[in-house]
Amino acid sequence: MNLKDHIRGIPDFPIEGILFYDIATLLRSPEAMEHCLDLLEDQLREWKPEVIAGIESRGFLFAVPLAQRMGLPMMMIRKAGKLPGDTHALTYDLEYGTDTIEIQSDALESGQRVAILDDLLATGGTLAASVELCTSVGAEVVGCGVVIDLTFLNGRDVVKAPVHALVAYDD
Repeated sequence: MNLKDHIRGIPDFPIEGILFYDIATLLRSPEAMEHCLDLLEDQLREWKPEVIAGIESRGFLFAVPLAQRMGLPMMMIRKAGKLPGDTHALTYDLEYGTDTIEIQSDALESGQRVAILDDLLATGGTLAASVELCTSVGAEVVGCGVVIDLTFLNGRDVVKAPVHALVAYDD
């Protein structure tokens, strides 16, 4: 199955000149979503994670079912102020400003092997920050899985962990 057949491009969203790759069409196809999860699970099993982490919010769509399939805990990586209790935070640079992500303080133990999932890799800032946040608490990030890699933006270059993508767009 070609997953690109289930991802639509929406021109000029969110601003003029941007082609947005929309996974809503993938989510509406049970067969395509099952295929996507099968492919991600195959890679995750090779990495042997002990925890599956999902990046807010579309990463949750893949992290939850994969964690359940694999019998592993799922951990949320969220924007600042969205998680209750004590948290670990990391502020990172964006093209125009900064952003902050957090995990709950008890979400990871030192030495745990974690795989991080998201829907899309663009410039790599959020994924790289997620890797850094997890390693800052002593976890080992064994890999990152994404459905879409916008390879022309070179996001892999800034992520300090292996990245596995199901679909690549070169322009």
